[in-house]
Amino acid sequence: MSRRRQILGGVSALMLATMAATAMAETWPDLPVGVKNGIAARIDDKLIVGLGSAGAQVFALDLNDTAAGWQALADFDGPAPGQPATAVANGALYVFSGSGKATPDAASPIIFDAVSRYDPEANTWETLDTTTPVGLLGASAVTLEDGRIAILGGYNKELFDTYLAEVLAIDKATDPDGWNAVVDAYMGMAPEDYRWNDMVLTYDPAANAWGDLGANPELPNTGSAVVETAPGTFLVINGEIKPGLRTDAVKSVTFDGDAAKWSAIAPVPAPDGSDVQEGLAGAYGGLSNGYVLVAGGANFLGARAAADAGNWYAHEGLSKNWASDVFALKDGQWAQIGQLPDGLAYGGSFTVEDGLLVVGGEDAERNARSEVFLLQWDGESLAITD
Repeated sequence: MSRRRQILGGVSALMLATMAATAMAETWPDLPVGVKNGIAARIDDKLIVGLGSAGAQVFALDLNDTAAGWQALADFDGPAPGQPATAVANGALYVFSGSGKATPDAASPIIFDAVSRYDPEANTWETLDTTTPVGLLGASAVTLEDGRIAILGGYNKELFDTYLAEVLAIDKATDPDGWNAVVDAYMGMAPEDYRWNDMVLTYDPAANAWGDLGANPELPNTGSAVVETAPGTFLVINGEIKPGLRTDAVKSVTFDGDAAKWSAIAPVPAPDGSDVQEGLAGAYGGLSNGYVLVAGGANFLGARAAADAGNWYAHEGLSKNWASDVFALKDGQWAQIGQLPDGLAYGGSFTVEDGLLVVGGEDAERNARSEVFLLQWDGESLAITD
């Protein structure tokens, strides 16, 4: 029997009920393995999830035959990346950058500059004859109406590779002062000093060529939830502005030819019981009945206060928090409308016919989860079907 949780009138009026399977929306099969920090993309009626914690494994769910479950696709060709940018153009799936070890025996991970393409007709992967202009770890990619792919954000490859090589070369147990010095120096920088990608890059699959649509007028984000609200218009919701520090800001960007037009909308509010919205990295985002939903995500409670006090190592000594809050955007303002069953982040998000599909992710024990469930909101009540 499928389980459905009906949430009426927001969190304060939470009501759980078990209903007969005949009264349910269709059930959603779980992933064969837990997946976090991987890819999530849709090609026609197939949802594709994998990489990240799943290594080279990639799976697809046919929306026309969900009873068949997630089917294994060809394994990724090459070192499997974590937190890459991904988008679909002209029926093919493109994977950009991400991080991992170039070889199994490498001393430390690096940010990759490779671009790979998955051909669903041939069920094959190909590493393309191009490299990303900058590091794109944690970046977001969207498909433009002309078939190009726009990419927002991304860690700086030189700085991050150097940091990981240095810190992993030190034995913390025998040289704690040396280890702390490297960590403090990197984590204590101001956001702009990380030199994250602040350009709106474009990749043209037909020409295998790179371009750009100008700079992001605000601090670049990584790990944002990105939701298409109209053809060519996307919301960039929260994300990191430096390691350990998130933002509550929400930006709208509209792509028109060779221009990217930015505007700010209402920030995500503080969750119930808190005075501060720390911002969310790795949150789930999508549409249900035309409303934008954002759910889950991770942050460090107290990091914004530390940064406001001038401490740029803002998450030092703080415990990571995996949020369970669900927010909806209605009439230009956000409202908290319910809770996920657990705090989750870094999984896959899909807008499907019935609502926002949450796929996999990471929980508070840092486990990669395999659960799949649907969020539906009609403007008044939230239902969760798994």
